[in-house]
Amino acid sequence: MKTRRFLPVFFLTLLLLVQTVTPAWAEEEEPKRIPPPEIQSKAALLVDQKTGAVVYAKQEKDELYPASTTKIMTCLLVLEAIDQGKLSLSQEVTATASAMEGLAEDGSTAGIQPGEVMTVESLLYCMMMGSANEASTILGEQVAGSVEAFVEAMNAKAKALGCENTHFMNPHGLHDSQHYTSAWDLYLITKEALEYPDFLRICDTRDHTVPATNLSEERTLHNTNFLIRSGRDYYNPDVHGVKTGSHSQAGHCLVSTAQKASLSFLCVVLGADRVQKEDNSWWTYSFGDSNLLYKWGFENFNYQTVLKEEDVAGEAPVALSSVDHVTLCPIEAVELLLPKNVKPEDLEKVVTLTKDPAEAPITAGDVLGSLSIRLEGEECATVDLVALTDVEASRLRVLWRDVKVFFSGTAVRIAAGIILALAVIWGVWKLLFSRRRYRYGRNVSSRGRNGYRGRRRH
Repeated sequence: MKTRRFLPVFFLTLLLLVQTVTPAWAEEEEPKRIPPPEIQSKAALLVDQKTGAVVYAKQEKDELYPASTTKIMTCLLVLEAIDQGKLSLSQEVTATASAMEGLAEDGSTAGIQPGEVMTVESLLYCMMMGSANEASTILGEQVAGSVEAFVEAMNAKAKALGCENTHFMNPHGLHDSQHYTSAWDLYLITKEALEYPDFLRICDTRDHTVPATNLSEERTLHNTNFLIRSGRDYYNPDVHGVKTGSHSQAGHCLVSTAQKASLSFLCVVLGADRVQKEDNSWWTYSFGDSNLLYKWGFENFNYQTVLKEEDVAGEAPVALSSVDHVTLCPIEAVELLLPKNVKPEDLEKVVTLTKDPAEAPITAGDVLGSLSIRLEGEECATVDLVALTDVEASRLRVLWRDVKVFFSGTAVRIAAGIILALAVIWGVWKLLFSRRRYRYGRNVSSRGRNGYRGRRRH
């Protein structure tokens, strides 16, 4: 009796345990994006420098005040002028009184005076390391002839780079309600500036001594970017450059890069706060948020080859040949920066054919379509698909195709219509004419010739 009661209870308990435990090991979780850290800044962007993949984005298209990160564009235009032979790093420039006009008394400065002679390179160090506002206007005048003309060049360059949420009013970043940009646009500007080796060389320098000038003894500059200054709470040995910026309306801003092993990121943060902690020390979130994003990116992402050149990516139907299909492969290998918990087989691959079916003859290497690689519905990359082998055309099928094409032409169809209409008219006319002759012509006389005439009398 006890056994009869025990067995149902035992099996019911076992069933409940199986239902509870089975999903944990039997159902494999779908790949998910790794949750990013909490970022305090108004806008932030983390981009993989190698592939251009956006790893993290927060309000990256919002129009915000850039403060002294504006000087990245100023530096870019100066380096561009040097590359074009209009300036040189060793060229001496005399500071004008007009370059000092309109600068805030409490703004960043290197103490440059009107009439002081400095090289272009020294001015770039003053601007990018010490964030000297007067260095920006001096360089702007030297490049374009006036600050106003230089600002026009800044906006033209921004437009050429694809910046859609940027408008500059000055070369230094002091507050103006019409002076704004976005995290994404700053990424585009910095990406272009990094094409010049002197850019990172200058803005990644921790300390620099400017030689004595005609009006000043030598002066030592210290980089305002605490991520690259050892001994600071924010110091990160993986970080290189680029530029800080801050004022009361913009908050604290920072553009920087970081490299660790094979990974390389560019980070932009705008509109960060600076707060006092319980121990009365200060914490600047532009530095803190940047470090959080770098740590998250390096720990959770890696490069994965998701397609090799020899991989079969699909087939394309073929017309005008005895072969009915051709194998497709990617024109190049595809390497993506992906979350570490995502495998290549987890990605969605969608093939789009240029023409369906493709028409022979086809030569190996001909582009016949493209392959879109997606993660959770978001496109990660697109690669052209090419024919793996040659496909010969059938002469008979090509001839038949040409005949059909010829007769499907508008002119041919009109001509055929005209000929058909003429044939119908001729047929109707022939029919009517034949009836008249039948009634009044030859057939009547025939009856006279062939009918009974009677007996001829002699």
